Amino acid sequence: TADACHAQGIQTVAVTAGYVHAEARRDFFAKMDAANVDLKAFTDEFYYRLTGAHLAPVLETLEYIVRETSTWLEITTLLIPGHNDSEVEIRAECAWIMGHLGPDVPLHFSAFHPDYRMPDVPPTPAATLARARQIALEAGLHYVYTGNVHDAAGDTTYCPGCGAPLITRDWYEILSYHLTPDGHCPHCQHPIAGRFESQVGRFGRRRIPLRMGG
Repeated sequence: TADACHAQGIQTVAVTAGYVHAEARRDFFAKMDAANVDLKAFTDEFYYRLTGAHLAPVLETLEYIVRETSTWLEITTLLIPGHNDSEVEIRAECAWIMGHLGPDVPLHFSAFHPDYRMPDVPPTPAATLARARQIALEAGLHYVYTGNVHDAAGDTTYCPGCGAPLITRDWYEILSYHLTPDGHCPHCQHPIAGRFESQVGRFGRRRIPLRMGG
C-alpha cells in the first residue's frame, strides 16, 4: 500500500503503538514518511498490566526512528487519571525524550474519556494536561501540545527562538499560520522542526456521515 501511495505522490503516515520486532521495524518504517507513536505510559508495570506488552521495545522503536530513518516522528501519551498521570512519571518520560530523542520531537498529551473497559475512570482534567505540558517545556522540549480538548495555548506551535506564536490551532482547525516558505520563524528566522508545505493546507473536521443501506 505504501509503495502504491508513493507511486501516486501520496505520503504515508503510521499511527502505531511502536511495539514491533527489529526486522519488521526496519521494513515498515522504510516505507513511512511520518509516524505518530503512542507512548502509552512510562512504566513497564502499566504496559504489562493494561496491554500485556512491555515498555522497552517501544522505546527502542522511538530511538530507531530518530537515529536510523528519515521518518518524521511525533509522540502521543494519553493521560489516564490514576494510571499514568503522576508528575513523577511525566517528568521521567520527558527527561527520557529529551535525553534520547532531543528537543524537537513533538509530544502530545491527550485527554482520556471513559469508554470500553474503563467506564469508571474519570475524564482527564484540563489542569492535568496543562501541568504535563509545563513539565515537558521545563524539561527542554520545544513542541508540546494538549489533545482531545479545546486549548488554544496547548494547540499552538511557538518559535523556540523568540517565543512567537507561529501556528495557532483549535482542535482540528488552523486559525493562523505564520511560517516562511522554507519553514522558519518570520520574526527571528529560527528553523522550525517539521515537514511543511509552502502554503498552509485546509484542515478541520472532515468526518462524513455514512448511511448504511440494507
